Amino acid sequence: MKVIDTALPGVRIIEPQVFGDARGFFLESFSARRYREAAGIESDFVQDNVSRSAHGVLRGLHFQRTRPQGKLIQVVEGAVFDVAVDIDPQSATFGQHVAVELSADNHRQIWIPPGYAHGFCVISDTAIFQYKCTDYYDPADEGGLAWNCPELAIPWPIEAPILSDKDRRHPGLREWARAQAR
Repeated sequence: MKVIDTALPGVRIIEPQVFGDARGFFLESFSARRYREAAGIESDFVQDNVSRSAHGVLRGLHFQRTRPQGKLIQVVEGAVFDVAVDIDPQSATFGQHVAVELSADNHRQIWIPPGYAHGFCVISDTAIFQYKCTDYYDPADEGGLAWNCPELAIPWPIEAPILSDKDRRHPGLREWARAQAR
């Protein structure tokens, strides 16, 4: 597999080796030993999640405040524009993001270590999004940032996304950082 470092510390794009022929394809989507040795993923995964969304749905930017989750993400049907944002105010890359297209065709994965905000929007008719987490989901610990925060300047490929009520109410980066400093 090919591992591509990004501008954000620890965030990596992974291109698994795909074996294909006229019948279809096979790929190994995770192997603890291989991902530890090649991608530096030392974490144990405790929860797997799958979501299906329609074109134009944007989910995020989400994180957990005190029990951050690392996520190994892939798309098994369709395509998404996937984003990780550094939310550590002490980091040299605070407020910066990495974006990548993940699709069933390109088989790419993204590893987002604990401590980053994450979001994605669906750019195909539908998408099935699958991810492994290093900690359990805790709704009481959930936080978020506004998807369209001007400080983040994320070049989302859609102008009017379909959002949950919760995702409409997230603060911008500056407002969120001020609240953390209190």
